[in-house]
Amino acid sequence: MTAVRPRFPVVLTVLALVLLGVLLALGVWQVQRMQWKEGLIAGAEQAADKPPLPLAEALKVENPEFRRVILTCRGLAAAPFVELQSIEDSNAGVRLVSACAAEGGPTLLVDRGFVAAEVSARPPVNAADTMPVVITGVLRRAPAPSALTPPPAEGRFYGRDGEAMARVLEIEGPISPFTVFATTSTNPDWLALKPSAPPAAFSNNHLGYALTWFGLAAALIAFYGVLLRRRMTRKDTES
Repeated sequence: MTAVRPRFPVVLTVLALVLLGVLLALGVWQVQRMQWKEGLIAGAEQAADKPPLPLAEALKVENPEFRRVILTCRGLAAAPFVELQSIEDSNAGVRLVSACAAEGGPTLLVDRGFVAAEVSARPPVNAADTMPVVITGVLRRAPAPSALTPPPAEGRFYGRDGEAMARVLEIEGPISPFTVFATTSTNPDWLALKPSAPPAAFSNNHLGYALTWFGLAAALIAFYGVLLRRRMTRKDTES
């Protein structure tokens, strides 16, 4: 009997190399995402430590997100608002969002703060009010609502759709992509309104994801090595 040497598995090898390349690329991408996220977190922390700037000056900064700002809005204490369904400290409620044609700056949305669900009262609304209100706050880009976000109903929103909010508030002209989260109250005499800027919710799990992809790549190499060894050392005989 003559031993027949098995043929080298070309197709299997090509498929393994393609899959290995994909796994390694995903791992490298996650490392890059981790470095980007670390820079974003560091930038947010640095911005939070800086003194507040007038809004117009802050918007001239290369990346003004998370900067603390000071702005003056006429009539903000009695401005029309929309309600955004929200949860704060495990309590359900709404956040009141109004428009502000800031002095020396663009028209933008101001998140005036949180009102707990058990509070049925709301601040007065008087569109003719022009009393200037000076507030401090934090600039943030509002994330677009997902496809699963319910549509707004009767002035209540379930996602930060800035353009839709602007339409309901009858804002004319362009609106800034930034929202100011007030950290001082627009209505200090109404204690149910709790001004606050939500924490920067950065999840940095990219190192774990990268290790997962690289681990799968290592497992693929080991599996392919074992399979190739068995195939190449297998003894086929012919009579």
